[in-house]
Amino acid sequence: MSSGRVVRLAMLASGSGTNFQAIVDAIEAGRLQARAEVLLSDNASAPALERARRHGIPTVVLDSKAFADRKAFDQQIVQELAPRGIDLIALAGYMRLVGPELIQAYPARIMNIHPALLPAFPGLHGQRKALAYGVKVSGCSVHFVDEGVDTGPLIIQAVVPVYDEDTEESLAARILHEEHRIYPQAIQLFAEGRLVVEGRRVRVSGHPRPPATALANPTLVGF
Repeated sequence: MSSGRVVRLAMLASGSGTNFQAIVDAIEAGRLQARAEVLLSDNASAPALERARRHGIPTVVLDSKAFADRKAFDQQIVQELAPRGIDLIALAGYMRLVGPELIQAYPARIMNIHPALLPAFPGLHGQRKALAYGVKVSGCSVHFVDEGVDTGPLIIQAVVPVYDEDTEESLAARILHEEHRIYPQAIQLFAEGRLVVEGRRVRVSGHPRPPATALANPTLVGF
């Protein structure tokens, strides 16, 4: 692991929290220079909350119905996070749109992961959309969050093949495996100060260039 600061990390989750778990596992294994300061959820029954409690990570539950609007809800998140000195927010299956109040409080310091190769198939059901479109490859993307829906600058992407026999569930499982690898990596790059946002591009400084080979589906034979 390269040298870098220990990132004070807040995570937001609405559901099962498998990406939350992958990040915590990477921290505990010493692969990720971060400290999970809090898990915040908008869903009191989210399994991610129990995952956090098992690891001794503080949790906060906010019921969106208790707030007048999204602005008030996001302002409360800012108030919850401010005293914790948070460096980075990671959305880990967080099912609400993030509003300008939170984005402005943490500019280029909110990450999200999406189960498609953005800018293709933003929003919900990325795997279903990929299969319906008939793509030959799919994958996942980690990006900084802006005020659009999955439109922020891309940090890292991973590609998986799409097989003729794939269902939404089988493709989602293959993509999820890669999500669990690239999300902690993106946070580690942030910890090492290697991410430089230049407009729509995120330049990763001092990182090995990937090999100049391509994943082709069907596999190239004789060419």
